[in-house]
Amino acid sequence: MTAPLPGPPAWSVPPFAHGGPATDGSSWLPLLPVALLAGGYLLAAARDRRGWGHRRTAAWLVGCALLAIAVGPLAQVPDDPRGHMAQHLLLGMLAPLGLVLAAPVTLLLRVAPPPVRRAVGRLLRARPLRLLAHPVTAALLSTGGLALVLLTPLYAAAERQPVLHHALHLHYLAAGYLFAWSLAGPDPAPRRPGLAVRVGALLGAAAGHAVLAKYLYAQAGTLPPGLDNPDPEAFRSAAQLMYYGGDLAELLLATALFARWYNRRRPVTRRVASTESGAVTHSS
Repeated sequence: MTAPLPGPPAWSVPPFAHGGPATDGSSWLPLLPVALLAGGYLLAAARDRRGWGHRRTAAWLVGCALLAIAVGPLAQVPDDPRGHMAQHLLLGMLAPLGLVLAAPVTLLLRVAPPPVRRAVGRLLRARPLRLLAHPVTAALLSTGGLALVLLTPLYAAAERQPVLHHALHLHYLAAGYLFAWSLAGPDPAPRRPGLAVRVGALLGAAAGHAVLAKYLYAQAGTLPPGLDNPDPEAFRSAAQLMYYGGDLAELLLATALFARWYNRRRPVTRRVASTESGAVTHSS
């Protein structure tokens, strides 16, 4: 285990922020797809004749609420590196877990017409998805993608180009969703590996996230490269937020992973116990 960053997380820093688009009416447009996601899921859940679980619906709404915070209020205040990191944590780690636990693919398969269900089945069997849905690949896309942003001029370029700025947000969300789905998703997945591989991928991603946070803290005067007016203290606070916030998100993901594993084993255990009990009764 590596030692934590010096000092407690800087929770008393100025309000989280994110640079990029100007704070006019158009900057609130990203909230529209979030509202559509929430409304579409609620409509689909209402159409399920067998009854859809309230916990899954709540998980989806929590995920959407975290997305709304990331692309709404956090995007409206002046630029601050801590805001970038807060958005990364929400878009790439916390919101995806809520969305994954809501099992949207399962809900779609229950309410969609047969042609849509067949198309979804073909997609789940596609070879490219098998590669992307492997926990190791998903971990590399998630943690490795963040490292690419912070250790190269990509971060500075996204500050100047709104299209790239939003593309990085989509990457955080997609990679985070893929990672959470590959580890603990209740939805069907192509050839999901065993528990040991998934735990290893989670530990590897957590270690990479922690090392990256410490490196950003130690090199806050030079990272990310390409910035015109870097603020080392702000980036140290952002690194602390990344370190401690990442720990929280990874702990939640680990909890979901082991809860999923336990729930899948419990019916098997019950069946074995029932069989053994029946054998004893019969022999007596």
